Amino acid sequence: MKTMDVSKRMKMLGFFGLVVVVSVATNLTTSFVANKQHDGFGDDNVSVPATYAKFANASRAMETDFTVAAELSIHAVVHVKTKTPVQQMQMDQFGFPNDPFFQYFFGQPNPGQRQQRPQEMPMQEASGSGVIISNDGYIVTNNHVVDKSKEIEVTLNDKRTFKAKLIGADPNTDIALIKIEAEKLPVILFGNSDSLKVGQWVLAVGNPFNLTSTVTAGIVSAKGRDINIINSKMKIESFIQTDAAVNPGNSGGALVNTKGELVGINTAIASQTGSYAGYAFAVPVSIVQKVVADIRQFGTVQRAVLGVSLAEITDTLAKEKKLKTLVGAYVAEVVKGSAAENAGIKAGDVINNVNGVATSTRTEVMEQIGRYRPGDKITITVVRGNDEKEFKAELKNRQGNTEVVSSQGSEDNLGATYKPVSDKVKEQLRLEGGIEVKSISKGKFADAGIKPGFIIVKINNQAIRSAEDVQSAYDAVLNNGEQDKPFFITGVYPNGKVAYYAINLADEK
Repeated sequence: MKTMDVSKRMKMLGFFGLVVVVSVATNLTTSFVANKQHDGFGDDNVSVPATYAKFANASRAMETDFTVAAELSIHAVVHVKTKTPVQQMQMDQFGFPNDPFFQYFFGQPNPGQRQQRPQEMPMQEASGSGVIISNDGYIVTNNHVVDKSKEIEVTLNDKRTFKAKLIGADPNTDIALIKIEAEKLPVILFGNSDSLKVGQWVLAVGNPFNLTSTVTAGIVSAKGRDINIINSKMKIESFIQTDAAVNPGNSGGALVNTKGELVGINTAIASQTGSYAGYAFAVPVSIVQKVVADIRQFGTVQRAVLGVSLAEITDTLAKEKKLKTLVGAYVAEVVKGSAAENAGIKAGDVINNVNGVATSTRTEVMEQIGRYRPGDKITITVVRGNDEKEFKAELKNRQGNTEVVSSQGSEDNLGATYKPVSDKVKEQLRLEGGIEVKSISKGKFADAGIKPGFIIVKINNQAIRSAEDVQSAYDAVLNNGEQDKPFFITGVYPNGKVAYYAINLADEK
């Protein structure tokens, strides 16, 4: 080993000594500054970044004990099981459809013996979740959980089971209200979804994959998400996005904050596989409350309409239309005679506030309008050129007036009563379902020329097996705001004559 020259060794020691001195001095200085900053919150002599100073006195901001929230919510979340008829095409012994319309166009391929018609309609079973919102048995869930179901069964967290009745549903928000006959049930208190902040902890409570009473945790990833999953003309999508694990079966379950308060109804997941892939979406409780209140009071949702066509503002749109702001929703069109036109709103305006609530996107504008009823008077703030203007608007319903939309039954509006199709007639016409028109009075059916005895087989391509199915098809058209589209009815008379009718519901209230 080579020895180092003494002078070199002294120089090296001096260098390391300097390093040690600098290091110690640096540590002391850092410690001093840190202590001064720590002691100096509230001291005018110390400058603290505003972003940090805002939260300097927040207490337990990172609290992650969810036991209280889980205990408060888990007993009020129920397991919802449904049975829905499965439409099947029966075949005869030669493989031809046992369908009157097939035979009408192609003739009777086999006049001989046919396969026997099954005695019971096959049923498809599905499940989801629900949230008890009153101790006398009202439960909120998703519309898609109970849609078209013939049987709804609810199992409580204590394992008691009840048959449930559908009170009403709103396809536009995917919310439904059902009820069981029970008392003194545990409930979840409503929270405030408007006060939710991105990054805030939330819990998803439900029954994924039939695993009852499951709780998962995550944070609010985003608010006001429009993911285009609701197939409705007047849809309102302003979802809370969360990374709490949600899977099939969670639909209709609770999204709660750390206080155990309901802030949303879990509705959908973003996934290419059908299972949880990182993001889930819930309907904000602010929307849920309005829908539920309308259903309980009026039997149907009172949908307020401003009468504008809105577009999301992008950088491209802003440059094209020479807009002065990227915040708000661009008014692409104003409907003639609408609340917007009457108020003075014009195409080219940018709506950035609805009744005192700032709105930065198209989705937020639609959500805020959706909280009101026809006849409500609200203030709309718009940016027009370089100016900001306020307009007073009286909202209307989808028929263009301010009246309450009635949940009057289809029997009254269509002018018909019904009775089951006899087994003998079903056998003769090779029908698996259908409902027979018993009588006709003044109404849409009479205007269309439908006669008593007509057997309704399909409405808008949906199989009809009962009077309730007719009502559901009727409600779907009205709730979706599609009265301008024909109400297509397909059926057959007892003599085998096939008939088709198209009814306009545009003037229905």
